[in-house]
Amino acid sequence: MKTDSIFYRLFQEFPNIFFELIGNSPETANLYQFSSVEVKQTAFRIDGVFLPIQDEEVPIYFVEVQFQPDTDIYLRLVSEISLYLRQNKRKNSWRGVVIYPSRDIDKGEKQDLWEFFHSQRISLIYLDELGEAASLPLGIATIKLVIEEEDTAISTARELINRIQQSVNLQLPQKQLLELIETILVYKFPKMSREEIEAMFGLSDLKQTRVYQEGRLEAKLEAVPKLLVLGLTVEQVAQALDLDVAQVQQVEQRTQSNE
Repeated sequence: MKTDSIFYRLFQEFPNIFFELIGNSPETANLYQFSSVEVKQTAFRIDGVFLPIQDEEVPIYFVEVQFQPDTDIYLRLVSEISLYLRQNKRKNSWRGVVIYPSRDIDKGEKQDLWEFFHSQRISLIYLDELGEAASLPLGIATIKLVIEEEDTAISTARELINRIQQSVNLQLPQKQLLELIETILVYKFPKMSREEIEAMFGLSDLKQTRVYQEGRLEAKLEAVPKLLVLGLTVEQVAQALDLDVAQVQQVEQRTQSNE
């Protein structure tokens, strides 16, 4: 699994984490929907975009996760954004956010684009400079788990899982976050199976509880309308989410009746 796909999944499921990461109130996420966008007649695809909901007068956020050195990243990012704005004619202002594991990976040429950085039109985030995981909000601490060294990733993951389990009134987003931690661990320890990781961290016992199973089903059902909007058929959505076709059809009908 590519590292950036973990981040885009995280921002899709927990958009509030992104806004915490850039220093905004987590509630700002209520004004946005996260998606990827195509720029027509080019080879450009912008994988991470927070688009304002209902023409809210807030900026569009273009997100780039960069774990490999790339001298052209800023020229490419500004080019993609400019083409998107030209084609979509949105009235909103915009911001760019580039997320790096560490400062030494940032090799992008800035000499022709200093104005964007001085004005904070484009901001840079270096994950290893965010602080210790124990002192960070749960979502941001989970982001840091991606860059954790193997010899400390296990202990850090255990601390995160304990924080989740000890939370009062465990809510659905936290259950999704637990699954995301598991996915990150599978990515970091490719020689271990998912079952082995679940056993190591006691996740298998937690997943057998009725509350967890109900929460997981609810999360899948909430994802159905988003996948249908993207153009997937009912059968494709059912297969992707491991649901019955009838369950997907019920959500589709309920969504249509509410429009």
